[in-house]
Amino acid sequence: MKPFKFKEFKVNQDRCAMKIGTDSVLLGAWTSVKHQPFSVLDIGAGTGILSLMLAQRSNAETIEAIEIDDDAFEQCTENFENSPWNDRLFCFHASLLEYIEAVDEKFDLIICNPPFYSEDYKTNDTSRNLARFSDAMPLEHIIFAVAHFLSDNGRFSIVIPNKLEERFIEEAQLIDLYPNRILQVRGNPSSEIKRSLIEFSFQNNIPKTSELVIETERHKYTDDYISLTKDFYLKL
Repeated sequence: MKPFKFKEFKVNQDRCAMKIGTDSVLLGAWTSVKHQPFSVLDIGAGTGILSLMLAQRSNAETIEAIEIDDDAFEQCTENFENSPWNDRLFCFHASLLEYIEAVDEKFDLIICNPPFYSEDYKTNDTSRNLARFSDAMPLEHIIFAVAHFLSDNGRFSIVIPNKLEERFIEEAQLIDLYPNRILQVRGNPSSEIKRSLIEFSFQNNIPKTSELVIETERHKYTDDYISLTKDFYLKL
């Protein structure tokens, strides 16, 4: 499998169960860096795509990624080393809970494209299951980690199925995390909203909700989608 080439970096993904998809690219491009984060944490890094995008978009001094799967960890580390920002990117081979126990620092930006498939769709491929299924990283664990690691003025950005949006926001508010921005994503103008990208902070503001349509028809991308991702995709 050839590397996935972006404008400023490339990503090898042949050893990762979860390949690069629209969810990650949207999240990496949409996540705000206006507060100029000094330190970034990428929970469940996979190929390292989110960390690499944020390295391109920000001047963060340290970007730490956590990955539990052996092959994905090795590939993520390799992708970091081969990037223009290898002095700022670090990948840790650990579960989220192990990382919480071992690390005692705060991050100005936390980002996560979590697994969110239900038990019904399990396969016989263990590493693919680990990457895709939420029992490896329950949403509750993510919220707990964010409460533990996020700096007072930090931001937490996540992509989840739209059907989980309300529940996730309610659970986050239990620990005083509040949605500030929400982007609801449709594949095309007539399809249902499939994904929600949500940015949280400890500041309780009325969230700004917007909508993004990816395509008008197959491979005909909307201006909004192109505007958001053009700094990354080679063909946009």
